Amino acid sequence: MIIGSDLRRYYGLGAVQVRALDGVSLKIQKGEFVGVMGPSGSGKSTLLHLLGLLDRPTSGSLHIDGVDVGALDERARTVFRLRRLGYVFQDYALVPELTAQENVYLPSMARGMTSQECTLVCNDILGVVGLGDRIHHLPSQMSGGEQQRVAIARALVNRPALLLADEPCANLDTRNSKVILDLFKKLNRDLHQTIVMVSHEEWHTRYFDRIISMKDGVIETEIQVKQDADPGVDPSG
Repeated sequence: MIIGSDLRRYYGLGAVQVRALDGVSLKIQKGEFVGVMGPSGSGKSTLLHLLGLLDRPTSGSLHIDGVDVGALDERARTVFRLRRLGYVFQDYALVPELTAQENVYLPSMARGMTSQECTLVCNDILGVVGLGDRIHHLPSQMSGGEQQRVAIARALVNRPALLLADEPCANLDTRNSKVILDLFKKLNRDLHQTIVMVSHEEWHTRYFDRIISMKDGVIETEIQVKQDADPGVDPSG
């Protein structure tokens, strides 16, 4: 599903060149739940930005669903992102004046769906993430965990081929983090949703099918994870 070959991303910083990614090759299969881990500055978020078409590599190639996304112009990249990719960020990125339902509306409206179609699909996906009774609540009326679930619903509303999550639990306590990770695992298992998630928490690894560990802009190791029947063991234990 995803094939990246010799991906490099260099940034100029005065006379200094920062090699955020320095030759990364990877394959991610449909239905995998992949964790990307490593210390700060290892290239995790840069890699996610390339996979999400939020940035372009300095060199190298990237194919998603058989499409050479590096060959797409900006308009085609925008359409590709809207139709095939979903994003979950650590700061939720919800519009504070809009209800949960209205926040989830946004990607569907951008696809040209009618108001009635948006309502049906948004209410359905909010039900999937356990917020069917909170659809008319504003972000300020919800907990951090609930706000992140709204963000997940918004990312899923267009049925993306790939869900990208950049440290989605960074602003959550352990209990709410477990709720989010349990939800990701359920989506992965029940809907065969492909997920790539950046994390720095060791206890998150029990949820992943595979762990890509990065350091200094390169992949240091890749480890297949043996899954337990219930990965959501109390991380404080």
